[in-house]
Amino acid sequence: MFNRKDTVESHSGPKVKAVARAGSHITAPVLTNNKIIGNVHFIHNAHSFAGYRTHSEKTQGITETKAVILKHKRRICSEYQYVTEYNSLPGEQVLLSERFTQPLILQRHRDQKQREEEICSSGESFQEVLSSRSSEDSVHLNSLFDPDDHGISPSSVILQGNSGNGKTFTVQKIMLDWASGDLYDGRFDIVFHLKCKEINRIPGKKSLAEILSYSCSLTSDQISQVLQRSPEKALFIVDGFDELKLAWDGTSAHNDLLQKASPVLTLCALLRGRILPESFLLVTSRSTATDTLKDLLKGPQHFSEIMGFAKEGVEKYFWKFFHNEELFRQAYTFVKTNEPIIAACSIPVVCWIICTTIKERFKHGAAATSGLETTTSIYVDFVCTLLEHHCQGLSQSVPTLLRSLGQLAERGMLEQQVLFDEESVNEMVSDPAGSPFLCKFLFKRRIRQETMFSFMHLSFQEFFTALYYVLLDEEESQRKLTELLTNDSLIDAPRFAAVVQFAFGLLNKDVRSTLRKHGLFVHPKTQAYLKEWILKTLQCPIYSRIVLFFLHCLYELHEDDFVKEAMDVWKNINAYGAFMRRTDCWALLYCSQCCQSIEELSIVDGKLTCEMLSMILPAIVKYKKVSLTLDDSSDSVFAELIYAFSRAPTMSSQCVDVWQWINTFESNVRSLNLSFNEALSSICIETSLCGLAPSLTLGLTFPRSEIINIDWIKLFQILHQRDSDALMSVLCSVSKLKKMKMKVDCLSTLWTVWSLQITQNCPSLTELAINADILLEEGIKILQRSYTRPACIMTFQGLICNKQHQKCSNWQNKKQSCNQEVKIRLNCQGFSMETLRKPLWN
Repeated sequence: MFNRKDTVESHSGPKVKAVARAGSHITAPVLTNNKIIGNVHFIHNAHSFAGYRTHSEKTQGITETKAVILKHKRRICSEYQYVTEYNSLPGEQVLLSERFTQPLILQRHRDQKQREEEICSSGESFQEVLSSRSSEDSVHLNSLFDPDDHGISPSSVILQGNSGNGKTFTVQKIMLDWASGDLYDGRFDIVFHLKCKEINRIPGKKSLAEILSYSCSLTSDQISQVLQRSPEKALFIVDGFDELKLAWDGTSAHNDLLQKASPVLTLCALLRGRILPESFLLVTSRSTATDTLKDLLKGPQHFSEIMGFAKEGVEKYFWKFFHNEELFRQAYTFVKTNEPIIAACSIPVVCWIICTTIKERFKHGAAATSGLETTTSIYVDFVCTLLEHHCQGLSQSVPTLLRSLGQLAERGMLEQQVLFDEESVNEMVSDPAGSPFLCKFLFKRRIRQETMFSFMHLSFQEFFTALYYVLLDEEESQRKLTELLTNDSLIDAPRFAAVVQFAFGLLNKDVRSTLRKHGLFVHPKTQAYLKEWILKTLQCPIYSRIVLFFLHCLYELHEDDFVKEAMDVWKNINAYGAFMRRTDCWALLYCSQCCQSIEELSIVDGKLTCEMLSMILPAIVKYKKVSLTLDDSSDSVFAELIYAFSRAPTMSSQCVDVWQWINTFESNVRSLNLSFNEALSSICIETSLCGLAPSLTLGLTFPRSEIINIDWIKLFQILHQRDSDALMSVLCSVSKLKKMKMKVDCLSTLWTVWSLQITQNCPSLTELAINADILLEEGIKILQRSYTRPACIMTFQGLICNKQHQKCSNWQNKKQSCNQEVKIRLNCQGFSMETLRKPLWN
């Protein structure tokens, strides 16, 4: 641009003389060895300029450009290899390579049904939904700019994602991998990273080159040099478009790399393709701003969305965070079976919160589930993290924002809605686009588009409903809660049960302290109301699934003194038919450990596994009577169950019954009965071979202190194998064995001789009782000639065959009419037999 009538002459190459009036433009093919008269400002030479350079000039220019790009890459490698986490102190950083996990990125829009499926599914089903999306449409970072099905490559890629889903981390990874030569090598010579929230703060008028110089180590002249040489090999990553304070009206003629304007206007000109139209764009944004972005962005466009982590991503993130097999397994096992948390873990920032929380436990020597933060506390931490780091420039206060979100969430809960139309959202939330907790979707409705909103997941809608209820004033809060707690659907509709559980979690002392830091207060009388309600309800008989609901309410509250008070009221926990999950076991374990002694626990037909039984072992020893059924069996778990009582505080009496339904062709423990008092232990073990053979039952009574001295796993294995010699060896090692009972199929010569030997080899044994289906004549004849040692009594009970010839010799013939039940006594004085009943059939 020339400020007045000035002259430019070229003295080498083609003869050029250019004259222009002030304020006008001129383009010349070449301007080298120039004679310049007047006040002249060069914007840039024409594109054919390089064609008139000498070979040495061309080589020098290429070398200089490569040097500039290399400098840029080195700076990126240095700056981007580390990340600063939300809670980092000054100077604290972690390597990006040790933290970044590839998120699930989809390159298509989903319809309303698919969105609802993602929002409403939970636990394993939620992970299955994400995995199905991954197998269908997922893409990697290196394929974002690949041609579509029609062979058309995009000039612009929209990378949409919810708050905390890892958009910025992903951008940082792209920058680092490009600079390291691992991504887009040969495709993009230069990549620039523009952060919209920083552009908002740049003062005055700036050219694009000057704006770029704010975000990298290059000068604006160096940037101009690189971009003019090969603009078609430049990629601009614009991060956080939703944070841009947009002021572009679409009428600007701004179209030059060095032309100055407000930073936002300059950026918009780049996005629109007015500046460097040959370049490429990758723009990240929340879903709430993508409809604005698509109208502004040059084409062709491709849409992609960061979904967060699928199941494999969550597992990989946990492994990268802990870098220790044992710690990783403890932490990930906790997460993968907690339905609300595994759904929330698709959000990377939630993964970080949970891993950070668990890591703190490990630092203090605690197990992952020892005093672990409640589900509510994790959701509160997530909300507070987003409020602090993703809510800059809110147009309303935090309490107002959360109240409006709570009203919207409650409406959805009452109307069974997870997707909300734009009009209803605007009625309740003054700035939905500014909320990091809402997602915005565009759906096709015949010939038009419709805008819909949702919460990140149904569990967040349940959480915000609970938060809304407990933050209301005293009267309104109690009215809302009363309507909810007297609703018959509390049992049958999990969404209402989840709201109540979150409400109890929000009463926790530490949670209330966190809320107060953001100006949020739970009324003391609301706390008193909910506590009074649960104490009153627990005084009534409670069965089945509702039992698990109350356990979780107390677990989420997590106040030991009150939970002890509640468990003193709730004497019998009967979860008959309630499908048990690991999270239910944690809740049961916590509630039980708050007390010294509880009356009764029954988990029958609850799909309880041996793994779950291991989890609740410390709780079982707190109950006087326990009844359990297992879906599988394990010798080691049964052994640990028995050992647990040797370590437990002594009670006056305890009784435990465990049954296991056998559905395999392997030998398994079918039932286990344990009875304890302060002095003695009675343990009865019954095994079977899935109905293919008769059962074998062994009952032992001995001092409680002897439990730890018996190899129970070995004993179970021997019973499975029906190895009488090995069984003799183990029982003889029990030095203080008092009483023994056995049930066998037939009292054969083998078992008769065995029973006589055991009384001789166990001097402490005072009673031996054997029950058999059939008492064979060969065994009875041996007993008739035998005696016991003094102070030992033996009894044998079963059926004898009255036939003179071809007597019954098999337990399967016990229902024959010839059989009669008898009882044999044997002591130091000899043999006696009495008839207990007449033959079954005459």
